[in-house]
Parts: sequence; C-alpha cells; structure tokens
Amino acid sequence: MTVSEKDEAPVVVVGAGPIGLAAAAELLHRGAEPLVLERGRQAGAAVAEWGHVRLFSRWAEVVAPSARRLLEARGWRGPDDDAYPTGAQWAADYLRPLAAALGGRVRFGAEVTGVARRGRDRVVDAGRDTEPLTVHVRTSGGEERITARALIDASGTWHTPNPLGGDGLPAAGERDAADRITHQLPDLSDLQLRQRYAGRHVVVAGSGHSALTALIVFDELAAERPDTRITWLLRRGRFGDTFGGGAADQLPARGALGNRARAAVEAGRIAVETGFRTDVVERDGHGRLRLATVDGRRVSDVDEVVVCTGFRPDLSWLSEVRLDLDTTLQAPVRLAPLIDPNVHSCGTVYPHGAAELGHPEPGVYLAGMKSYGRAPTFLAMTGYEQVRSIAAELAGDPESARRVELTLPDTGVCGGSGLFDQQADGHVGEQPDEGTGGCCGAPAETAASAPATR
Repeated sequence: MTVSEKDEAPVVVVGAGPIGLAAAAELLHRGAEPLVLERGRQAGAAVAEWGHVRLFSRWAEVVAPSARRLLEARGWRGPDDDAYPTGAQWAADYLRPLAAALGGRVRFGAEVTGVARRGRDRVVDAGRDTEPLTVHVRTSGGEERITARALIDASGTWHTPNPLGGDGLPAAGERDAADRITHQLPDLSDLQLRQRYAGRHVVVAGSGHSALTALIVFDELAAERPDTRITWLLRRGRFGDTFGGGAADQLPARGALGNRARAAVEAGRIAVETGFRTDVVERDGHGRLRLATVDGRRVSDVDEVVVCTGFRPDLSWLSEVRLDLDTTLQAPVRLAPLIDPNVHSCGTVYPHGAAELGHPEPGVYLAGMKSYGRAPTFLAMTGYEQVRSIAAELAGDPESARRVELTLPDTGVCGGSGLFDQQADGHVGEQPDEGTGGCCGAPAETAASAPATR
C-alpha cells in the first residue's frame, strides 16, 4: 500500500447505529475520512425495532460529544438533557440528524459480507501490515469491493439473540415453535399484539433488565386482564442480585426497574421457576407449548414465550482477519477481564479504548455492543469513549488514545434492558439491551446499548 493510497482510503465503519455514527464523527473531527456502511434503510435501524422502549439514560448520556459538536455546528438544538428518550426518539431526534450531517459518508442498503487483507487469506503472513483491507459489500446493485485503511466494526448484536435453549443452542423443538417465541419485548400499545398476549399464559425467560422489563409490562397487562398468567424462568438457582442495585443505583431509572419487578414477584403475581434450563419445547394436543428441562421439570400450557437471554456477536463475516478473542466471552482478549459479568456491573467496568480493542490484524477494531461479545453490561457512554480512543489511535495520537475521558454511573447489575419509570401519560418506560438496545445495546446504551446494525 503506497503512502498516497493509504491516505486516500477511508476508515470503514460498519453500522449506522449510535456507536458507528459516533465513530464517524470522531474520525471526521480528527481529519480522517470515514465511510459508514449500514445494511438498513436508515440510521438507527435496529434502534427503531425497539422504538417503543424508553432508555435508562438521560439524553445527556446518549449523545456522543463528537456528534454533539458536529450537530450543533449545523444548528441542531438537542432535546432536554434530563429527559429520557424512547428508542424511536433517539433515532428520530439524534441518529438520523447525525447521519444527515455526515452526508454521503453514510451509505444505506450496504450489507458487509466479509473483510480481508487485500490478496491474502488469514493464513498468509506477508503484507498484513502494508496491504489495505478489502471490504466486501452487498447492495441492491450487486457486489462491491471497498478498499479501507482500517475497519471499525460497530455492527452490534441485535440480530443475533441467544436462544431459549439452556446450553446456548436452540432447544429441541424451539425452531418449530418459532411462531410462539419472540426475542424482543412486544409493543403492547399495538392493539393486535395486546390481544395476542391478553388472557394467555406468557413465559418470560432471562434474568437481565430486558426480562425485568417484560415482567412489568405483562404484570400491568394482567392487572387489566386477570386471566393473564405470567411465569418467569430463571436459569440461575436463586434470585441473588437479579433485581439489581435498587435505590443505590446511580442510574435511578434502572434501580426503579428492579424494585418494581421484585414487588410483582413478592406479591405472587408472577410464578417463578429457578434453575430452569430449557432443553425441549414441544406442542401439546391443543397447540400450546410445554417447556422441559433435562431433569424432567416442566412448564405446561404455555401460549407465548418471550426470550430475554441476551445476544451474541456475529463473527462469520470476519473469518479472514486475525482476531484475538476471549474463549468464553468472544470479546477482545484484553477487554474480556474488564467486562466479565461474574465480576463487573456497568459501573465497575474500567474505561477502555484502542489498546484493549485492537487485534493481531492491523487496523481492525470491534467497538460498541459487539466488542462485549456475550457480556451484557454495555453502556452507550462506554462505546463513545471506545471510538474516541480508536479515532485518536488511527490519527497518530497515541497519548490521547490512552487517556481516559469517561466516568461511569456506579452500581446496579446489568444484563439487558429495562423498563424503569411511570410516565405522566401512564405508560411505562423501558429499555432493551444495544440497543444500543443494551444495558443494560444489545442491545441504554448507557443504558444501553442499543444494538447497532450493520
């Protein structure tokens, strides 16, 4: 790669979600040319899929500093910093204007299908530090190849949810029962969806904030329709810290979520099955579902299942670049000890950047929800700091790349998204994983991490 070729090639950013667009703004601020590739038709396409959910975090915490600078220079007036946006508001009032400000540097309908070192598969050593990256893209017009000086993968995890099956793979019969199983919180303001769940036996599987949100939403439905039954499946053998930090949580909305879920359980309105790892899903003679564990425990007469068991990264299109991933979390190996959910909550994750997110493949970074692999504790603020550091590194400013410019809210156990406050109009506010859904993308990016899309 010649010097001029290197200077002219863009930094390709995969995903026009919160972190991908923040990365582009940071690169532009540093004088680098970004090219954002988004397979959806608009910015924040994944966020829009959970648009009815309210974030844990205030507007002040989900607008990236670099993006704010770019937008305000173009006359943008942001929403009230102390208000809590829904996913739909986050996309409409921030992400889409940000994409518009970036202009032709954001391409929609462009799905990244692979990335490789030009002319070399992953086995070849020679030229890996001199040849550019080649990004393979599928569009409505056919296949394209884009030369890149570096790649930031902020594609998120929203489209790769974990299955109901307790061993990480779909339970026997799970795929055949897909018409009764969903992996996202239904929008019960939709009358048709509300009728689908009202008066039914609804099972919620999962222990994170997404699961707590679902429990509260269905508990409210049951208050209107007392014939609605709710069963909560927990893989863990006891509640432990499932309900989070409560009043001690520095994200008050997140703490309130746990308190409300605890109250519903303690009041006996939600049946709880602990230590339940689903092995089999089968239909009974009436078309309803039975869920069973390896040891023969069963939950029967199930009408609908809402699976809130987290997300995982899609690494398939990165198969020809050399990644150094933790064998457990599938996160960058230097990052994994900092985000291990057995040790850390959102507020105890050490701020990190390019040094922890790089790989043996020069110029390749995973950022945002995807960088966390299977860990559930991602916050939008964390992602914004990640891409600030990466942009500094790519701009040749290692001192800035190493500098920590982030203070996270402390306490609370993160594991998904959640519902947290009662709005003035009587609707409950929530928030799903990145996406950004997220912490707790994917997923506020800060909470949550709204999962970015690729």
